[in-house]
Amino acid sequence: MGTEVWLSALDSVLQPSVLFFLCAGVLIGTAIGALPGLSATMGIAIMTPVTFWFAPADGFAMLMGLWNAAIFAGGISAILINTPGTPASITQSFDGYPLYRQGKGGLALGVNVVFSAIGGIFSILCLMLFAEPIARFTVSFGPTEYFMLALFGLGMMVAVSGASQLKGLILGAAGILLSCVGLDPILGMRRFTMGQVSLLGGISFIPVMIGMFGIGEVLFQIYSRDARQEAEENERRKENLRIGKVLPPARDILRLSPLCLLAAAVSTLVGAIPAAGGDIASIICWGNAKKLSRHPEEYGKGSIEGLAVSSTANNGVLGGAMTTMMTLGIPGDSVTAILIGSLTMYGMQPGIKMFTENATFSATIMLLMLLANVVFLVLGLATAKVSAKFLSVTQPTVWVAVSLLCIIGSFALNNSYFDVIVMFSAGVAGFLFKVYDFPTGPFVLGLLLGKMLEANLRRALVMSHGSLMIFLERPVTCVFLVLILATFLWPLVRRKRQPRPLDKPQP
Repeated sequence: MGTEVWLSALDSVLQPSVLFFLCAGVLIGTAIGALPGLSATMGIAIMTPVTFWFAPADGFAMLMGLWNAAIFAGGISAILINTPGTPASITQSFDGYPLYRQGKGGLALGVNVVFSAIGGIFSILCLMLFAEPIARFTVSFGPTEYFMLALFGLGMMVAVSGASQLKGLILGAAGILLSCVGLDPILGMRRFTMGQVSLLGGISFIPVMIGMFGIGEVLFQIYSRDARQEAEENERRKENLRIGKVLPPARDILRLSPLCLLAAAVSTLVGAIPAAGGDIASIICWGNAKKLSRHPEEYGKGSIEGLAVSSTANNGVLGGAMTTMMTLGIPGDSVTAILIGSLTMYGMQPGIKMFTENATFSATIMLLMLLANVVFLVLGLATAKVSAKFLSVTQPTVWVAVSLLCIIGSFALNNSYFDVIVMFSAGVAGFLFKVYDFPTGPFVLGLLLGKMLEANLRRALVMSHGSLMIFLERPVTCVFLVLILATFLWPLVRRKRQPRPLDKPQP
């Protein structure tokens, strides 16, 4: 992208309305991230319908501000009440909460803000440098490459489905099946519509996301509510207001920066891998930083270094996830999956067209992400003591607010009660998935990539007159095929290499 594109994008970002919605998004994201149980995914899913009423730059300003701030704010509850606000914040509780118990809560919050911003800015600079070359590489892609790419993205999501890949496969297949509802992408014939006009356009992606991550989470929290644990947390929340000094010394920032920049590079790479989110990146970075540290014995007991690395890794994945989403159309995590839906609603298609037909808007998104980190750095340091008060909001209040926003948001998409029904159905499904420990990621990706998978498979088979050899005739498809096989076979190889437990105890 040339200088003119960047100057035009900068002019767009500096508009008063864009700055207003960016700051509003940062404030909303800070509140959502600080409250345990409310994730960045839920926040983006709920606020996406609201932004459809705005101009594209205003809407994405709010979403980018919310996303970046929610990830950093997840560390607030991890530090103050030992409960991660988002899954990516889990390692921040390892060192953050011990620091708070030592009377250094303010310093821990300051480290969280500063190093989250460093990680986020580093990864976004990588996005700015590498997104366009990667997108230009995809110009040569045809139906075979896009089919293999979609299959690879789905395979990655299934492979990291935790203990049961079978559950991931089942939900991935269910998502693909649901994506077949509506009109046939090649022949235009009705499929699985049961005579309902509302289903001709298929199952709308956004109401499904709102229900699954909003209503589903609320139902699960009500189902798994532990009154005794909640009372204990409320007692701890009353003590969190005395946090002391916030701003970390400059010499500590300089001392920790080399290790944190390494963590930022690693987390950016991890973020670019579909389905490998901030929780995986932070665990990898925290564990390896402990091995490299001169004081590994302090990790887990209140190490400033450990907290700084965890904070850097959390926000470091965002640039990587956006790179994969904007260049290949494959979401790096659940948030970028919803953002694909937002781009589609604004009439844009991830891939090379983002850097040719919508180059200015692509540059605007990158600058918005960069500016969001600067805004939450300033606001986070200035309002650290105030943001801690978000923790005093009771769970029932949060549940009612989230439920109302889910209903209003899903209805506002098309002024359709059918979308509200879809949202509630997805909410019940999301609740059951959590109760029976089924990973939602493969279902989401199956629904999102199903049409891309089917349409490109059929186009490729038409081109080859039905021969599957077309998938072995091009170098890129062969590379993807090897990666897909490695994705599924690596867990089996790793399991084989693990030492077996001894049948009998040794004397």
